Amino acid sequence: MSKQFDVVVIGGGPGGYVAAIRAAQLGMAVACIDEWKNAAGGPALGGTCTNVGCIPSKALLQSSEYFEHATHSFADHGISTGKVAMDVAKMIARKDGVVKQNNDGILYLFKKNKVTFFHGRGSFVKAVDGGYEIKVAGKEEESITGKQIIVATGSNARALPGVPFDEDKILSNDGALRLGATPKKLGLIGAGVIGLEMGSVWRRLGTEVTVLEGMDKFLPVVDEQIAKEAKKAFDKQGLKIELGVKVGEIKTDKKGVHISYTNAKGEAQQLEVDKLIVSIGRVANTIGLNPEAVGLKLDERGAIVVDDDCKTNLPGVWAVGDVVRGPMLAHKAEEEGVAVAERIAGQHGHVNFATLPSVIYTSPEVAWVGRTEQQLKADGVAYKAGTFPFLANGRARALGDTTGMVKFLADATTDEILGVHMVGPMVSELISEAVVAMEFKASSEDIARICHAHPSLSESTKEAALAVDKRTLNF
Repeated sequence: MSKQFDVVVIGGGPGGYVAAIRAAQLGMAVACIDEWKNAAGGPALGGTCTNVGCIPSKALLQSSEYFEHATHSFADHGISTGKVAMDVAKMIARKDGVVKQNNDGILYLFKKNKVTFFHGRGSFVKAVDGGYEIKVAGKEEESITGKQIIVATGSNARALPGVPFDEDKILSNDGALRLGATPKKLGLIGAGVIGLEMGSVWRRLGTEVTVLEGMDKFLPVVDEQIAKEAKKAFDKQGLKIELGVKVGEIKTDKKGVHISYTNAKGEAQQLEVDKLIVSIGRVANTIGLNPEAVGLKLDERGAIVVDDDCKTNLPGVWAVGDVVRGPMLAHKAEEEGVAVAERIAGQHGHVNFATLPSVIYTSPEVAWVGRTEQQLKADGVAYKAGTFPFLANGRARALGDTTGMVKFLADATTDEILGVHMVGPMVSELISEAVVAMEFKASSEDIARICHAHPSLSESTKEAALAVDKRTLNF
């Protein structure tokens, strides 16, 4: 007889493990199935985010940023370092250690909250009385039954047609995070979050990096003024970004990767690199889920179809995170996971897509929440804008990093904050103030009248809010 649970979660990434823990906290008997393996073959909970995404990329970004400070910035502070060298193998080992700490932390939380963990791949078998039978294919095959099922199987990197990932020369985010040495030349296809972050890591370590982007605008989802400021900073750093390109044939040999492409002027070009990272988006992961066994509906892109509450077309089956509609963000998956667990418990789970922040962890960082100026113009919304540069911020001067600005967009009549956009130092942290403000329907004047510590980078949010009404204290 199969083991029975109130809730079975398929997938142990940010959406899945958070949903499992919250459901257990609400008094339900919960199982979570996840197949990620570490180098030793043991469980590696945390999904793409922890294993080959958010966490390892930030570890490498931090290490490479320290290296760049030591080689370029320390002298300005009176610090003499002599010859500085990077041990790439040690950097990667540290990254792996950070990942393992997160993996183990989730296992600890499962034990603490009495979540039963199954290491293997979960798939639908059939509908049964009062729920669904789920097969777990691990070291041993077994079946469990859940009254409610939450699918949180995440996403996979999208490959170029006819150019599969070999994780040696043609790399996904997985291979990009496991490079054992600094390549002399690195190519990236796609100037999105992954492309810019990975390009930044290796450029700092001395690699010649070229980014090929098919769009004719840089970061089109970002506010145009902020995107231009970011592009200017990346160009100055030596990150070569070509826009409006059309990628043609890609070949690999012992020497490396050979890319044929057409530039924005329509001219044929050749690029030869040691490694090529392809970061052209991600696709919903339903591999091995066996949705047809129960009639679970997928859309034309292979994502699971859900309503606003994350309910699928099947009673008692829910889906969250990258495997459903919406932005593929770890914190979006977490919010949906908590909301679904609470809805199953009869509560009113809450996810506000209008206040989901986005961040690119380059240097300068780029962060935003709400609508952009171009969106407001397209929608015919009357608005006011205010900006403030970090160049005029005392804390930024003391840090030695005055790149970028903060930008507020507010309703022209009510002054309600409609969007906040930032590029500069530590804006991944500053954006949270804007998220809280927008969640509570604050006006730009509300932010302008709140006392901010001096000196702090957050004073720039206050100053940008003041600038909406053409006022500034200009610290």
